This record gives sequence, structure tokens and C-alpha cells, in this order.
Amino acid sequence: MTTTQAGDGTRQTLIEADPDIPVVRMVREFDAPPELVYRAHADPELVRQWMGPRSIDMDIERWDVRTGGEYRYTALRDGEEVAHFYGSFHRVEENRKIVQTFGFEEMPEAVALETLELHDLGDGRTRLEILSVVESMEAQAGMMASGMEVGVDEGYAALDELLAALAGQE
Repeated sequence: MTTTQAGDGTRQTLIEADPDIPVVRMVREFDAPPELVYRAHADPELVRQWMGPRSIDMDIERWDVRTGGEYRYTALRDGEEVAHFYGSFHRVEENRKIVQTFGFEEMPEAVALETLELHDLGDGRTRLEILSVVESMEAQAGMMASGMEVGVDEGYAALDELLAALAGQE
């Protein structure tokens, strides 16, 4: 099992690659209830504020989080397009689960099937578990070698900040 830890020392994200099947698993805990963590994944205005590295802005064309919905967005750095992503939401269970495809336009053969599950830990805390099934062991190795932990770390740190702000509004 290849394991990477991303985080600032207070919150760690576990990123694991299974050595036998093309799967990547991520686990992260948040100091917010599942309803807020779900909302931050479902509302495009909130997603735009936290997803990805801090050096990237998101131009969201579509973000329709419902069973049968779809999404498309462009990652921008200093106003220039650097990557394009798209997918379909196959199953959405509000505050609990999202099953989606994840496509990267620059590598159209590398579509992943992702399951995001939210687990209520009590006391206003949530564990997010993401399982990504990628198309090959080579794609898995590329994903693990891509430096994705920087985007995951910075994105989840921004999500922590956003969740704290949202909790303060309630």
C-alpha cells in the first residue's frame, strides 16, 4: 500500500494507493457536521472557494449535483486556462454520498469513478472518505506521482476555513 499524508500538522489527509487494484483512497476529518460538508461540495459558489490549490481559480460552467446531473469546470492560473474537468453525478444522497465520474479533458482516457461518503462522527464532526477507481495501475501511479497532495492539502485547508465561516453564520 502506497500512502501519502497531506496536511498542515493539525489535520491530515490520508491518501492511499492499493498495490493490487487501480484504486486511490483519501480520508479526511472536518470540524463540521455532514450537512455543511455536503453543502460545501454541492453548492458551486462554495466549491469555487475551496477546491484545488490556492494558486488556481475555478470557472464553473455547470455544477448540477443530483442523480443524473453533470459538471464541467476550468482551472485557471493568473487568468489562463490550465486544465478542464468534467463528469456526471451517478448517485447523490444528500448529506451522505456522491458517486460521480471524474474526467480530465487533457487525458480523456483517464476517467475515474469516485465515491465520496460522509460519516457523522458526532459532536459536529465529519469524516470524508473518497474512493477513486482509475482505469489502470499506470493511471494510479501517475495520480500518486502528480503532486496532487498539494492541491488536496491546500483545498482542504481552504475548506476548513470555509466550514468555520459557514458554521459561524448558523
